[in-house]
Amino acid sequence: MTVPARTWRVLNLEMRLDESESLLRERAAWAAGIDPEHVRGCRIARRSVDARRHGKTRRLRFIVHADLVLDADYSGIRFDAAVKAGKLVEAPKAGSFDVTDGARKGTRVVVVGSGPAGLYAALVLALNGVGVDLIDRGAELKERGRDVVRFHRTRVPNTESNLLFGEGGAGTYSDGKLYTRVDDPLEVPCLETLVACGAKPDILYDSRAHIGTDRLHKILPVLRQKMEALGVRFHWNTRLDGLVVDSGDADSARRVRAIRTSEGEIRCDAVLLALGHSARDSVRALHQQGVRVEAKPFQLGVRIEHPQELITRGRYGDGPEAAMLGPASYNLICKADDGVAASFSFCMCPGGTIVASTNAPGLLCTNGMSNSSHSSPWANAALVTTFGPNEYGPGPFAGVVFQEKLERRFFEAGGADYTAPAQAADDFLKGQLTSKPRHSSYTFGTAPGRIDSLLPPVARKAIARALLKYERQISGFASSEGLLVGLESRSSGPIRLPRGRETSVAEGFVNLYPMGEGAGCAGGIMSAAIDGARCALHYLRG
Repeated sequence: MTVPARTWRVLNLEMRLDESESLLRERAAWAAGIDPEHVRGCRIARRSVDARRHGKTRRLRFIVHADLVLDADYSGIRFDAAVKAGKLVEAPKAGSFDVTDGARKGTRVVVVGSGPAGLYAALVLALNGVGVDLIDRGAELKERGRDVVRFHRTRVPNTESNLLFGEGGAGTYSDGKLYTRVDDPLEVPCLETLVACGAKPDILYDSRAHIGTDRLHKILPVLRQKMEALGVRFHWNTRLDGLVVDSGDADSARRVRAIRTSEGEIRCDAVLLALGHSARDSVRALHQQGVRVEAKPFQLGVRIEHPQELITRGRYGDGPEAAMLGPASYNLICKADDGVAASFSFCMCPGGTIVASTNAPGLLCTNGMSNSSHSSPWANAALVTTFGPNEYGPGPFAGVVFQEKLERRFFEAGGADYTAPAQAADDFLKGQLTSKPRHSSYTFGTAPGRIDSLLPPVARKAIARALLKYERQISGFASSEGLLVGLESRSSGPIRLPRGRETSVAEGFVNLYPMGEGAGCAGGIMSAAIDGARCALHYLRG
């Protein structure tokens, strides 16, 4: 007979950098007031680096949350006291991709987009017996890679297959960062899927989990093969052009019975939309057919790049322990004050490079990426602030027009060939040109540019104030060693496709499910993956 078990989470255990994980079981049991003999299982639930200063010294250490599996009826004086004191909490239950009733089994669904939201939505549907056609306007990974290389050689982008569109979505040529600010039960099966496809197991608990662009390119084909074995049909180089909708009463919700694509119609019982934040033409086409689109705030700013050594020294110090942790990252926030908007860092890439994240000629937008080894000598991140309708005007697509205007301005300022305007951080603060910007990892090179003048005043003031604050946290951050490069305008999108809170169904429809970043419902790889999985579960549960 199996004895029922219960999992408890021990919070905030300290471990030295050189301590073996084998010590965790005993230490967690002691902190929980449990005899180690009663522990049926132990695993790391979360691990982060504590690099805070204590006076004038810095003591680097890991802070670990550990999950202990015990008999369900376990009790004891010290154990009960730890629970009462909040040092021990019941571990949250992991989510599941399985739906038991099978009511939708045998139906056929189109998933639009092969980014994280689209892939996980298709996977969940297929695991539960639903037939899936997954379309993407870009190419599968090998062909997409050749298209990206061709762009780098010729400076002529392929508008359909590029750093934004194609297998894996925009995240394929980003950083593969998997950390999120949400604590969602579906995070566990999402991460376990990646581990099963070849990701390192430490992504299950590392607070700064990162796969790396190079490993993503090995994992995605494995995931595709697993999905094809489940019956998913992939349609590459296939753009969504519109919906085929049953006509009904003026007051009734509409039903999609097929989609129109660049390769013909595909019939379906439902459509799950994971367009991403840059498929602006597809969103406009949907809007013309009555899909509601509304404006939402989005983040905009620049990339900043430093020597990785400067960031690591500023975060970890010069001690021997710093070398054990590898290249350091940061997550910096400057709150709004004195009439100046808030600003924060986003998508920090330790040991990374800056890339031109664009799909259209005449527009410049930068992003960051890094490989699993973080081998580049440079560190980069976005410094962004938030813009909304108050800044860019009314109308559902006003934010898109605002984005494109700035992207064109930066493109022309760099020389109209994807060279990026660049300015040293100290010169940005002084409002003067950097006549010879230092070397940058940016793919197409840089040219002197007055980024302080190119940015809208709201962003310029917010970033300037943030630079001064971050200089106090990381010495040299706002010096000539910091280089502002190009424009970062697509860390999130300026539109939202409204949907039901409990159903994920688009307003005015019965079987159209907007999801992910393109629907304004996520921001990053993990949040998009979770949103895609949840939308699929909503469909399956009816």
